[in-house]
Order: sequence, then C-alpha cells, then structure tokens
Amino acid sequence: MSDETRLIHTGKAPAAPLARTVGPPIQKGSTVLLPNAEALYDDENHLTYGRSGLAAQAALQDALAALEGAVGVSLYPSGIAAISGALLAVLEAGDEILVVDSCYKPIRRFCDNVLKRFGVGVRYYDPAAAPEAVVGDAGPATRLILMESPGSLSFEMQDAPRIAALARERRILTAIDNTWGAGFTFRPLEHGIDLSLQALTKYVGGHSDVFMGSAAARDPRLVRALVDGVNNMGWAVSGEDAYAMLRGLRTLPTRMARHGASALTVADWLKAQPEVASVLHPALPGAPGHALWARDYKGACGLFGFVLKPAPEAAVNAFLDTLDLFGLGFSWGGFESLAISCDPQLRARRRRKDYGGPLMRLHIGLEDPADLIADLRAGLDAYARLAPA
Repeated sequence: MSDETRLIHTGKAPAAPLARTVGPPIQKGSTVLLPNAEALYDDENHLTYGRSGLAAQAALQDALAALEGAVGVSLYPSGIAAISGALLAVLEAGDEILVVDSCYKPIRRFCDNVLKRFGVGVRYYDPAAAPEAVVGDAGPATRLILMESPGSLSFEMQDAPRIAALARERRILTAIDNTWGAGFTFRPLEHGIDLSLQALTKYVGGHSDVFMGSAAARDPRLVRALVDGVNNMGWAVSGEDAYAMLRGLRTLPTRMARHGASALTVADWLKAQPEVASVLHPALPGAPGHALWARDYKGACGLFGFVLKPAPEAAVNAFLDTLDLFGLGFSWGGFESLAISCDPQLRARRRRKDYGGPLMRLHIGLEDPADLIADLRAGLDAYARLAPA
C-alpha cells in the first residue's frame, strides 16, 4: 500500500483491548462501521450513526434510567430542549396542553411562540388549583398536562401524583419539570407521572459548565416516541458532555444533601429577619406546600424564594449589588450561590399574585452557610437603608 492509503487505514483502534477504567470511554465518531452488508439498514438492531450516541452517552442513559426508575431516557442538548422535545414527541396539531402558570420562562416562550404556531392549543392553569379542578378543566382535545413542582420562582407545590392519577382516568398524559428534585429527591415515574423531564445542566452537572437535558419514561410507547423525536429533530449530545454529566451524577446525593441542608439553614435564618415578609421553601416547616413536600420528597435542593417587605426598586437593587458571595445569575444547581429578583418575570403570568413585597430567589451553593448568612445580612442592611421606615 502507498503511504496515503496506509495513513488512512492504520491506527484505527488499539491492538490490545481497552483498559478498564471507572468511567466509560469517550468515543469521537460520526461514522459507525457496520459488521456486514445486512446490518447497513438494520437500525433496529445496530447503531448506524454516531449522532445517536456512543459509549459515554449510553452509559449516562443507563445511569439516569436507574435513577429515575425508567424504561428509557432520551438526552437533549439543554433542559429546554428536553422539555420542548418531549412535547413535540407526543403532541400534534389539534391537541391541547395545560401548562402550570408558574412554569419556567422558556417553557412559556416555547408554548406561546412554537406550539401555538403549529396548531397546538395552550392554556395555563393556576398552580394553587386543586387536582380535581386542574383535570376537570381539561377538554376533549387536552392531550397533556405539564407540571412544575415546586415552581422555580415562587415555589408553589402541586399534588402531582393526584393530578397524574386523575389524568390517567381520562387518558391524558402528564409530564413534570423535575429539575428541582433532580430525579433524586423526587421520582415522578414512581408517582404515576408519564414523563419526567429535567435540566441536567443544573444539579446533575453540578458545576455550571455543561448543558444537557433528559426525558425519562416507563411506557415503552412513550420511550419510542421520545427516541423517534430525537432522531427526527437531529438533536445530539457530545461524548465529552455525557461523560461530564455522568461524573456529576456520581456525586449527586452528596451534593444535594449539602445544598439542601445549607438552604434550610439560610431559609430558617431569613424567616427571623425584620426585612423579610415570608420565606417560600417547601421543605421549611410552616411554609406553603410543606405537607406535600414531606409526603412525596426525600430531600430538598438549594433553591428557594423569599419575599422582602415593601420597598422601592432601588432598595432591591441595593440588596443585590451589596452581595459579595452570591453571584447575580439566572441558572442554578452548581456549586456556587446565586441571587436574582423575580418580579420582572412574574409579569408574563396569566394569574398574578400579590406576594406583599419584592420576590427574591436564592440558590444556596456549597459555601459555608455562616458566610452566606453574613453576606445576606450585609445586603439586608443596604435594603433597610432605602426601605420606608
């Protein structure tokens, strides 16, 4: 063979078997070589293209399926892609979807700007509505109810298992954005919910440096619909990103325990501060939704909200700008603590609630809670200087 040919056809794989490591190999390849001619078009039994995912992606899917108690898990390049992809996989023109009004802002944007354009009706329901009212409001065209519990800004808890049970009686599918529970502190599929969706970007990744989402299901027909949806839309995740997610998954229980405990420490402290009107953390005894959380969840994460006593916007900005350890950012689930003001995002809701003052959201990271409390106290002092006496 000529040098040109030899360079193409040598060094394709190591001569010895791969060494066994604690993580899967990261394979890079769009082309997958098939064993024989018959296998070329047998995509039911053979992987035929690298976009569908190789060793690291398959290992992550298996691990997530074990975590969620799922038959199958599909991967997406972001959390919103997981939610939009799952919806596109099961909805069609003429269907209707009921969406909780406290949903994550990009979900509302997708529903209003994409689903409606393709002939899917969208209605938003009150997160405080009883399950009987939610399902009772469904019409003949209602195909799916999309929940988020707790809401990622105002932390309303829904009785998701009851909604799922009532919906199943009417052959309506249910899905939940379970990023707060991360498939660990709450396992939706075990509670009768059809689709468990999450932004792996948040707690599974855990380091605020990689994007990914997942959709998990137990019903083989839904698993097939999700797989077909990913293939039809051309979505893919890289082996490197899948490996990073799998690495994060290994430490998820340890990190979640620290996030949850620290957040409760901070939330309990905030409850006693004179500038704070209320704390919205479902794992905090006495907080709204605590009974549902205690019934269905085995733990909490680091994300919660609180309401400040009334003051002008300048005081809110002073509070945020004084914070040093808390970054100002919209994501969450990483090792770092974050803070945002929520009121501007609430304007898009169909049912606006008066919280009695500015609504704030914190993500409590892995720092020492005592240091975070000191940082918040400095912020509250700045807030108090601009608040009405």
